[in-house]
Amino acid sequence: MTMFNPPHPGEIVREECLAPLSLTVTAAAGALGVSRKALSELLNGHAGISPEMAIRLAKAFGSSPQTWLSLQMQYDLWQAEQRADSIHVERVQPPAA
Repeated sequence: MTMFNPPHPGEIVREECLAPLSLTVTAAAGALGVSRKALSELLNGHAGISPEMAIRLAKAFGSSPQTWLSLQMQYDLWQAEQRADSIHVERVQPPAA
């Protein structure tokens, strides 16, 4: 089921993981073993959740890496669908018999 305009996964990390624990970006980055800049880019929607980051988030905050990657995929797909009219593709047909 396609979600309407899903939030960037970084927003979910900020609101559902950091905020309830009153974690600063610096503290969360340290716990995740990433730089403050890398986490900040994710939280501000300038970077996506990579497979490695999905594992880190799952270990730190629960859920599964697949869940985190699914959130990223849903966001990316919705964004791409908004540009679908500008994606020009030629339909490939099987050869005539």
